[in-house]
Amino acid sequence: MNFVVIAIIIANVLASYKAFNDSYFFRKYEFHVGSIRSGEQIRMFTSGFLHVDMQHLFFNMFTLFIFAPHVVGNLNNALFLFVYFGSLVTGNLLTLYFHKDDYYYRAVGASGAVTGIIYSAILLEPNLYMYGIIPGYIFGFAYLLFSIYGMKAKNDNIGHVAHFGGAIGGYLITLSKKPELIQNETITVVALLIPIVVLFFLQRANKL
Repeated sequence: MNFVVIAIIIANVLASYKAFNDSYFFRKYEFHVGSIRSGEQIRMFTSGFLHVDMQHLFFNMFTLFIFAPHVVGNLNNALFLFVYFGSLVTGNLLTLYFHKDDYYYRAVGASGAVTGIIYSAILLEPNLYMYGIIPGYIFGFAYLLFSIYGMKAKNDNIGHVAHFGGAIGGYLITLSKKPELIQNETITVVALLIPIVVLFFLQRANKL
């Protein structure tokens, strides 16, 4: 496993573990619309290293562990970090856009960054299979469908909207670095765009 990926996983584990046992730390660095609009933009970054519980942390880090090597292998460490943190930022920007008037909205998680890595990996390796049996694009779509459900349910502190913002970030950043994919893997490029379009349709129709 690449040392950069391991470093990111360790950073998430340490920050989340600290937050599990320190509510002040959690509240200080979580995504909170009121605080961000008051000038605490650092939360747009720090919230991506906090998680609600061990299950949330494990799911995100396991997913990253599975998909990250495919991005690193096709790009490089620097571009992997660009995709990861770019997706983290776009995920939180979309969240801020959706909830800009909800000053009490809170969320945490590396979901945006991880979804960006999923999208990047599938674009770079359309025939990617998990454990040799599960197509990567099926896992990716399931991840986003879970996000839509979470956005509609609104019963947890997980940044579901960030999943889609992260998908947009990973999608656009990867295509900007590998524009030949648009011609060489047109079906995959179009297929991965569909869930993003569906999200905006649902949002426009006030279904979220």
